[in-house]
Amino acid sequence: MTTTAPSSAPAPTAGPAARGVGVYKTYGSGEAEVRALDGVDVEFAPQRFTAIMGPSGSGKSTLMHCMAGLDDVTSGTIYLGDVDITGLSEKKLTMLRRDRLGFVFQAYNLVPTLNAIENITLPMALAGRDPDQEWIDQVVRTVGLDDRLTHRPSELSGGQQQRVAVARALASQPDLVFADEPTGNLDSKSGIQVLGFLRQAVDEFDQTVVMVTHDPNAAANADRVLFLEDGKIVDEMSEPTGEKVLERMKRFGD
Repeated sequence: MTTTAPSSAPAPTAGPAARGVGVYKTYGSGEAEVRALDGVDVEFAPQRFTAIMGPSGSGKSTLMHCMAGLDDVTSGTIYLGDVDITGLSEKKLTMLRRDRLGFVFQAYNLVPTLNAIENITLPMALAGRDPDQEWIDQVVRTVGLDDRLTHRPSELSGGQQQRVAVARALASQPDLVFADEPTGNLDSKSGIQVLGFLRQAVDEFDQTVVMVTHDPNAAANADRVLFLEDGKIVDEMSEPTGEKVLERMKRFGD
């Protein structure tokens, strides 16, 4: 069913939704130093779906965490829109993440004592803002949760819990949604549904989505795939298919 986002949906952005300039992230020191990100320059265009892929230890989750302000960079600069988030205090960074970013994690991260609708509207409750009820209703319809809103997470299947997490990420109409292996704990049918919701969020709701995944078929839902190896972006692909992504992944370590 085709839907139309309400007038309060995000307006197009002139520049990148987010970008990283000369980003380094190291752990440890001396001989024990590990360089998780090695001078990464990256931009994420607004109203586009980007997937980040790479072998284990390539730095893909580290890149997402740094871009989202969940982890500090060792050096370099991260921008959300035109805001340099690497220069923000922890308090301002927390407020920015709450107000301008949405998150979908593999482990769902729902509050067990809250029901589905309370989990969905939690970011607005924490910010002391009234939710846009028309938008919330539309998001709930889109992810198919109309008859599950009063259920707590323990009363929902894994796929339903992840749909709640997707709805929560979209509920505040963020500038950017970060999804870290959002289908990793789901069966194939539920995974396809969640990826469809993220795709629909970009196509119909003008959202911007950045997803870390190890699954070539999941990456095929994106507009662009970035490939990381040893902390560096080594390739990218537009109009990906599962087959093309898998073939590219086979070349790692050559």
